Amino acid sequence: MRNEPLLNARGVGKSYATGGGRVIALHPTDFAVERGEFVMVSGPSGSGKSTLLAIISGLLTPDAGQIEVLGRDITAMGKAEADALRLESFGFIFQGFHLLPALTAMEQVSIVLRRQGLKSRLADTRSALALEAVGLGHRLKNRPDSLSGGERQRVAIARALAKRPQLIFADEPTSALDSTNGRQVAEMLRATALEDGVGVICVSHDPRLEVYADRVVRMEDGRITDPGVRKEAYSG
Repeated sequence: MRNEPLLNARGVGKSYATGGGRVIALHPTDFAVERGEFVMVSGPSGSGKSTLLAIISGLLTPDAGQIEVLGRDITAMGKAEADALRLESFGFIFQGFHLLPALTAMEQVSIVLRRQGLKSRLADTRSALALEAVGLGHRLKNRPDSLSGGERQRVAIARALAKRPQLIFADEPTSALDSTNGRQVAEMLRATALEDGVGVICVSHDPRLEVYADRVVRMEDGRITDPGVRKEAYSG
């Protein structure tokens, strides 16, 4: 028996005006993620997968359709309410890192936890634990300009995991990592879904991730061509 989805999008789509008319980035699409499910969304550049991720995470407004997250309709929310939901319940891992140049690795993580209302000592403790979990326990005081691309990506991953979110949205989380660190990140995302009941949606070209995913959704030309079938959980 399936659980109620953590996230359930119905008929969401997006198009953009151009000089010659409109370009459809995402045709009307249904997409759902259950608690504890690690879903990989795969497809060539321009297939619509990043547009889908932005829409279901509330970062981009669809032209039509409805998105229910944790039983709430985010398409009907005002900006302040949607921002509060993302802060409290969503974790984001972007390909571009989105780190603040003046902050240390630990401060990059703890600043978000403080925004959630955690006291400074607890925020620092949880930040250090999250960074140690991604292999950066020795880099807590380093700023982005003294970290490699792979290390900066791992800071971004620690920042998302430290929030203990109910949903994680990841855009190419292993693109800057070598095979060893890429595998470590994939295993962490898999464990977060399995052990903590988090829904993980990961957009990626990286075939290394497929073995860890419960389901691989394939996209092309703004459409889901294969919704995937949930398989047995990866056991390591």
